[in-house]
Amino acid sequence: MSARVSGAPASTVVGARRGLVTLCVTVTTGYGVLFYAFPVLAPSIAADTGWSLAVVTALFSASQVVAGLTGIPVGRWVQARGPRPAMTAAAVIAVPAVAAIALAPNPWVFAAAWLVAGAAMAGLFYPPAFAALTHWYGEAKVRALTALTLVAGLASTVFAPLTAFLEGAWGWRGTYLVLALVLSAVVVPLHAFALPRHWAPSGTGQPGESRRGARAVVRSRAFWALAASLTLGSFTVHAVVVNLVPLLQERGFGTTEAAWALGVGGIGQVLGRLAYAPLERRTGPVTRTLAVLGACAVTTLLLALLPGPLGLVLTVAVLAGTARGILTLLHATAVSDRWGTTHYATLNAVMHTPLMLAVALAPWAGAALAGPLGGYTAVFVALGALAALGAVVAPATRTEGTRVQEPSRA
Repeated sequence: MSARVSGAPASTVVGARRGLVTLCVTVTTGYGVLFYAFPVLAPSIAADTGWSLAVVTALFSASQVVAGLTGIPVGRWVQARGPRPAMTAAAVIAVPAVAAIALAPNPWVFAAAWLVAGAAMAGLFYPPAFAALTHWYGEAKVRALTALTLVAGLASTVFAPLTAFLEGAWGWRGTYLVLALVLSAVVVPLHAFALPRHWAPSGTGQPGESRRGARAVVRSRAFWALAASLTLGSFTVHAVVVNLVPLLQERGFGTTEAAWALGVGGIGQVLGRLAYAPLERRTGPVTRTLAVLGACAVTTLLLALLPGPLGLVLTVAVLAGTARGILTLLHATAVSDRWGTTHYATLNAVMHTPLMLAVALAPWAGAALAGPLGGYTAVFVALGALAALGAVVAPATRTEGTRVQEPSRA
C-alpha cells in the first residue's frame, strides 16, 4: 500500500505506513478500554456500588454526547496541526479519566470522570484517525481506511473477554486501573513518538459554493429519509452492543459466556467489512441500505427470541456483528453514493448530528426501558422493530436525476 502514489517521497510513504500501523493499535485499544469494557463491567458496577444500572449507563451515554460535541474542535485541530498533538493530548487525558472512573467514591465523581473520558474519546476514536489516513494516503485512502476498520473491528473480540477475566481477578475497579495502565503504556507513547510529525494543512476549497450546493441537498426529502434510516439503525446496533451482556445474564448465562457473545460480534464486524466491497458492486445504494438495516432488524430479533443453546446464541451474535460492520461502511459511503463527493464533508457533518445523538442515547435507553418493558427480551424486540422501521424508510432515500460522482480508487 503506497501513500500518495504519484511521486510521493519515500519518507512520506514510510511515515504513512508507520502511522497506519500505529493507529491500528491505538484506535483498537482506545475503543477496547473506553467503549467495550463498559458493557462487561456495567452490571458489576451497579451491583457493587448500589447505583442503578440505568444511572450508570446514562453516565456512559453522556460521555458519548461529549465525544460527539468535542469532535468538532478536535477535527479543526487535526486539520490545522495533524493528528499527533490532538491524539497525544487525548491519550494523556484518558489515563487519569479512566483511573478516576475506577476510584470514584460516588456517582458525581463517576459522572465527571466519564465526561472527561468522553472528551478523550473524540481524539482516540475513528474520526481523527480517518482524517489522518485520508490526508496521508490520498488516492490510496480506501485501502488504508479498510485496514484500520478491519483491525479495530476486533476491539470487542480482544477486550470483552480480557475485561471479564480482569474483573474476575480484581473486580471492576481493579480492571479499570489496569486498563488505565494499558492506555499509559501503549497509546500515549505511540501517539507521542510513532505518529508522523510532518503535516501540510489542506485547503478549504470554495466554501460559498459548497454551502449553496449542500443547502439544496439538506432541504431534500431523500436526505432526511437517509438521516432517519441510518439513525434508527445506529440506535439499534449500539443499544444491542451495550445491552447484550445483561440480556444474556437475564437468560441465566454467566458473565464470561455473555462477554464471549459480545466479543465474537467483533469477528462478525470484520467479516462484514470484508463483505462490503462485493456487496457494493452488486447492489445500488437504496437496495444496500434496505438489506443492511433489514439484517440488523432480523439479528436483533433473533437475539431477543432465542433462549439458547450458547452455540446458537454465539452464531447469531456473529451475524449481528456482521450487520453492524457493514452498517459502519454504509455510513461512510451513503452520502457520496447519492450526491457525490463535492459536498461530502458538509453533508456528512449534518448527517452525523442525529447519528451522534442516537449513539449517545442507545446505551442508556436499553437499561432505562428494561424495567417498564419487563426485561431485556422486550427491549431487544423493540430495538429490532426500530431497525425494521429504518429499512421501511430506506426506499425514500432514492434520489432522482442526481449525478453521482464516483470516488477515486487507488
